[in-house]
Amino acid sequence: MLITSAYAQGAGTPPGSDLMSFAPLILIVVVFYFMLIRPQMKRSKEMKTMLDALQKNDEVVTTGGLLAKVVKVGESYVTLEVSANNEILVQKTAIQAVLPKGTIKSAG
Repeated sequence: MLITSAYAQGAGTPPGSDLMSFAPLILIVVVFYFMLIRPQMKRSKEMKTMLDALQKNDEVVTTGGLLAKVVKVGESYVTLEVSANNEILVQKTAIQAVLPKGTIKSAG
């Protein structure tokens, strides 16, 4: 009997190493939250606030790049005056930004 039986030994991992194996995953989730999720939530909150504060005679830019003046604000649609006697109806979500007063006159 030259060969002896080998018995499996315990893994010998120190206590708390299970938490250390999850540390990179936890770090990735935290970085993902602060780099992607939180800024997007902040941006959408600012956009909602801007759209809720939209009122008549505001000058806006649409996502298509149109500069226009708000003529009428509805629940989910806005009527914009693109030029004299030319009005268009767009969804509120198509409004990208509210411009300072007088921007349209100086841009033309």
